[in-house]
Amino acid sequence: MLSQIMHSIELFYPESILLGGFCLLLVAGLFIPANRTVLGWLTLAVLGIAGAALLREAAGGGYTIFSNMIAVDSFSLFFRTLILAAGVLVVLFSLQSHELRNAGRSLGEYYALILSLTLGMFLMTGASNLLMMYLSLELTSMSSYILAGYMKNADDSSEASLKYILYGAVSSGIMLYGISILYGLTGSVDIYSIQKALMLGDYNTLGLLIAGIMIVAGFGYKISAVPFHFWTPDVYEGAPITITAFLSVASKAAGFAMLIRFFKVSFFDTTIGNLPPGYWAVLHGFAWNNVLAILAVLTMTLGNLTAIWQTNMKRLLAYSSIAHAGYMLLGVVVLSNQGIAAVLIYFVVYLFMNLGAFYCVMLVADATGSEDIEDYRGLGYRAPWLGIALSLFLLSLSGIPPTAGFIGKLYLFAALVNAKMIVLAVVGVLNSVVSLYYYVRVLRNMFLRTPAGETVPLALSPGRYLILALLAIPTLLLGLYFGPLAEAAQASVSIFGVR
Repeated sequence: MLSQIMHSIELFYPESILLGGFCLLLVAGLFIPANRTVLGWLTLAVLGIAGAALLREAAGGGYTIFSNMIAVDSFSLFFRTLILAAGVLVVLFSLQSHELRNAGRSLGEYYALILSLTLGMFLMTGASNLLMMYLSLELTSMSSYILAGYMKNADDSSEASLKYILYGAVSSGIMLYGISILYGLTGSVDIYSIQKALMLGDYNTLGLLIAGIMIVAGFGYKISAVPFHFWTPDVYEGAPITITAFLSVASKAAGFAMLIRFFKVSFFDTTIGNLPPGYWAVLHGFAWNNVLAILAVLTMTLGNLTAIWQTNMKRLLAYSSIAHAGYMLLGVVVLSNQGIAAVLIYFVVYLFMNLGAFYCVMLVADATGSEDIEDYRGLGYRAPWLGIALSLFLLSLSGIPPTAGFIGKLYLFAALVNAKMIVLAVVGVLNSVVSLYYYVRVLRNMFLRTPAGETVPLALSPGRYLILALLAIPTLLLGLYFGPLAEAAQASVSIFGVR
């Protein structure tokens, strides 16, 4: 047992580096509370070392560690790389954030919690044991709760953190109860052993249905799916913009990785051989894809319709994030490798366009002190490059060609059409049309309406222009040249660990 644990630790490099960095940042924050730049760059160094460890791992992935509790495969590697990239960008945002600079608090614990949050999401992507899924979800949630309420001087920050905790506690409790029922039915918490037990068909059908729905509630909370989305708008509005951006991409990615692994392994029927290549069958007629289809339609429809009435940019992007979770659930509904690969492609383009939109919101908030959409009047003339970049990100979020967002939705809808789910594809397209309305409303304010008072040009530093370029160029480039991304996504869903 000891030798197995030591061997697993040797294969646990990226996570071990993040854990060490977390401890280092906590200690460093005690001694250099005033020099926040050093702490930020130290965090970037830790993330860079973890990235190097991921590259090393990429050469020999495809195994499980810690008694099959964590899978190290191409699927988890893809999502961990995505989460790490989001973490690096968010730390760069944080180094430039006036909101954090004026908080009057040492940022040692802030950056330490970002590493803790990243560690939890890393574990979520590879968790192949229900207890590990729950523990990693709780580690992620605990870090998120604190970071959401980090701005104690803001009235809505503590409220956001409290609501996050309450909704998180309820959903976690429901999920844990579902896990206990599933364990009682199968006698195991390992998802591969659960699959083998379910293959025998000796279980209570109603009990399995209740357990599955309860576990889905935990996943739905993490990915902001309706009806588990109620925390999202308030938390996104009350949290620091940097944390809102991180949660909107990385936390959602980790939740989807765990959801996909749970369903594709636990309810996979290996006895059915008459399906097209790449498709997977649900055990004994348990049509979980129908449940996910209902969640997807509700999520993207409610998210888009509610976003129309928002006057705050962070709340608008919060409901937009809910809608995008609905789009990505469509890929899971297909029950094929093509559908899951489409989700992976969508997440990469979503990383750039959504983080880019939040970065623009941060820049405007730093300059004007406002997040209200009405205060974006004339922004395209006061800061032309910022207005153009924000326009690009919003058009990409709505799926307008030739942006990367169009490619993401194209792959999702193509997977639905190939699976003969035409109705879901039509619903997705109609929702994209609805989303265009509230995105264009922001563009109208920036370029077609003049501000009520005196206008002052918004000057940006070269560093901020550089980050805008790092986000805008891939958003446009991936809409024109996306072949390598599609190949990487398809390769990442071919295996789910070696057992």
